[in-house]
Amino acid sequence: MASKRIDQLQQEYRKEIADIISNLKTDGISGLVSIMSVDVSPDLKHAKVYVSVFQPDIEKRELCFQTIVNNAKTIRRELSRRMTQRTVPELTFLEDDSMSYSEKINRILQTIAPTGEREED
Repeated sequence: MASKRIDQLQQEYRKEIADIISNLKTDGISGLVSIMSVDVSPDLKHAKVYVSVFQPDIEKRELCFQTIVNNAKTIRRELSRRMTQRTVPELTFLEDDSMSYSEKINRILQTIAPTGEREED
């Protein structure tokens, strides 16, 4: 029962945090920012937020992620306004580079066997 509640909270947090970040009025956020997942601790006091920033320019990607980290308290405050529970967990933002890793793998695969020339097994 508690696990189902935590799963629901994680999904709701993911959705709300993504919306909050997309509406942040601050410089430094550029590119495509996605909240990949949110892991809430069993005591509901801490949450790890996995953020993916798709931005070809590495410096801008790092600036964007750092801007999100620097605005963690603002994001938590807004999240507490939107949620109905009594307390909102402390947010820790972690970079999730799965999108850029996928892009890198796709580029490597395309250089090995260009589209249309792959062998079918």
